[in-house]
Amino acid sequence: MYKLIIFWFLFLMGASTVFVAQEIKKDTSYTIHSSFLKYKKQFPEIEIVQPKRFLNVIEKATIKYKNLENRNLYLDAFINDSDKNPAVILVHGGGWKSGNKLHMKPLAQFIASKGYSCFAIEYRLSDEAKYPAAIFDVKKAIQFIKENAKEFHVDTTKVAILGASSGAQMATLIGTTNNNSKFEINTNLKTSSSVQAIINLDGILAFNHPESKEGKVAGLWLGGTFKEKPAVWTGASALTHTNKNSPPILFINSQYERFHAGRDDMIKILESNTIYNRVETFSNSPHTFWLFHPWFYQTIDYIVTFLDYTFKNN
Repeated sequence: MYKLIIFWFLFLMGASTVFVAQEIKKDTSYTIHSSFLKYKKQFPEIEIVQPKRFLNVIEKATIKYKNLENRNLYLDAFINDSDKNPAVILVHGGGWKSGNKLHMKPLAQFIASKGYSCFAIEYRLSDEAKYPAAIFDVKKAIQFIKENAKEFHVDTTKVAILGASSGAQMATLIGTTNNNSKFEINTNLKTSSSVQAIINLDGILAFNHPESKEGKVAGLWLGGTFKEKPAVWTGASALTHTNKNSPPILFINSQYERFHAGRDDMIKILESNTIYNRVETFSNSPHTFWLFHPWFYQTIDYIVTFLDYTFKNN
C-alpha cells in the first residue's frame, strides 16, 4: 500500500509538472470587449460581431501545428467544403503583446463561407518570446497547412495572409519576405512558407517612419528601442523588404494615419513594379473596425472581392 501511494504521488506530481509547463501566462489587456468599451462613446452605433456557423464550412478547433520546448502552438481551421480552395491565414492583433486567435473567428467563418479555407493562428507574444519568434511561428503554420493540404481542402499555390493591426504588420512582413533565407528557420525545404497575397487591416509598414508613433509596445517585441536596436526596427519593417517580388496587397484602413505608416511609400514601390494593390478606407471608424458592426460586412466585401480577383477571376 505504501508503494502504491508513493507511485500515485509521483504520477500526480509528474502530471502537475506537465500542466505547469504547458500553462503560459498571457497578457489579456486587449480583448474585443475592452476595444468595444474604448470606442463605444465615440461610435455609439458600434456592435460586437458574433461568430456564425455556416453549413458549407467545416470547423476544426485547436489543431497543433508546432511543438515548442515547453508547450505547443495551435490553429483553428474553417474549411469550405469544396475541394482545393485558396487558403487564408489570419493573424490577430494586440500590440504584439496581447490578443487571441479567437478574435479572428467571425472573419474566418465569413470568408470561408465564400469559398476559402481559413486558419486563425496562435503565435508567441512579446512577453513569451521576442521578435522574430512570432514570424517563424506563423511561417511554420503556413508550412503545416500546405503539408496537410488535402485534409484542409487547400490549393497550395494560392495562399493569402491576412493580419489585423500588429498582426497586419506581421502578415505584411511575412508576405514581403517570401523565400528570404534570413526569415526561414525551418529546415524542411520541401514545403515553402511563401504566400501569394497579403491583406493588411490597419497595420504599420515601417516602425521608424515620420507617420509612425510606435514606441514602448513595439520596443517590447523588438527587444529594445530604435536607438538601441535600429537594425532590428528596420529589418522588422515590411517596407524594407518590398520589391519586384512582393505579392499583391490589399490595405483596409481606418482614418488614423499612424496605423498605416509607410503604406504610401510601399505603394510607390509596388506600382513601379506593376504589382496589384488596392486601398480601402473607412473615414469614420474605430481602429479595430473588423471586430464591429457596422463596418464588418463591408470589410468582408473588400476582402472577398480582392481574393476573388487575385485567385479566381484573374
